[in-house]
This record gives sequence, structure tokens and C-alpha cells, in this order.
Amino acid sequence: MDFNIIQILLVAVFAFIAGIDQFSFLESLYQPIVSGAVIGAILGDLQTGLIVGGTYQLMTIGNMPVGGAQPPNAVIGGIMAVIFAISSKLEPTAAVGLAVPFALIGQYCVTLLFTVMSPLMSKADKHAEAANPKGIERLNYGAMAALGLFFAFVVVLGLIGGSAVGST
Repeated sequence: MDFNIIQILLVAVFAFIAGIDQFSFLESLYQPIVSGAVIGAILGDLQTGLIVGGTYQLMTIGNMPVGGAQPPNAVIGGIMAVIFAISSKLEPTAAVGLAVPFALIGQYCVTLLFTVMSPLMSKADKHAEAANPKGIERLNYGAMAALGLFFAFVVVLGLIGGSAVGST
């Protein structure tokens, strides 16, 4: 199945927002049941999106970060499961199974991103000591943008690659 540029951009924007939401805003937009419905609607198959999102939600229902350990990433995994199900016409269970490696990539990369960004805490402390809220805001927005761009990049690569594999 081929996707048009509008669908690719909408999926990227949603992945960007959901990636940030997982760690800050609403605490629900990133859930696979919600992201499955949104991605399914964007790709033109809401029913498959809901079914696959619900299936992925059941698989990840007990996952939570403990200490510094991250669980397999529900945002990337959930979105990729829906993409695989729609682009390759897979059963929900097969699509969820194919999405797990992407969720693991997300897990490793989020841990790496948090590790790389940890030195920014000393800069935030310096901005706080100097009573510079704008500096703290810039650090926060920069970190959120990096996180969102990472999620969007991985999902778009999977979307383009998944549709190429699905059409062969």
C-alpha cells in the first residue's frame, strides 16, 4: 500500500506529539488504543487501527518505567503495529509481533537520549541559580523537540519501509 505525503506528514506530526506526551502532557494520547485509532484514521482504516491498537494496549498494559529502566516503547510499537497491519494486511497478532523490535529500538534510544541529555541538568541548575526561567524553558523545549523528532523519524522510516515491504 502506498501512502501519500499528507498521510506521512500527519503520521510524523502525531508521532512527534505522542512521543512528547508520553513524558509530559496528557498522559493518554500516547496510549496504543488512542494512537491506533488516530493512525488508523490517518491511513484510512479506523477499524483496523482500533483493533490493532487495542491488541497492542493489552500487551503493554503492565509496562512502566522503574528507576532508570525503560520498558519497550509503547508509542513507537503501537504506531508501527497499526502501520504494518494496514500496509501489509496482517492480522492484529502478527502486526503486534512485528512491531516489538521497533518498540525495543524505541526503548534503547529513549534510554540513550536520556543519558545524553543528563548533562543538561547542570545547565538547568545554573539557569535556576541565575533566576533565568527563559534559559530553563529553552532547555526543556529543546529536549522535547529532540525527543519528538526521534519518534517522528523512527515512525516515518518504518512507515516508508513497511509500505515498501508490504507492496512486494
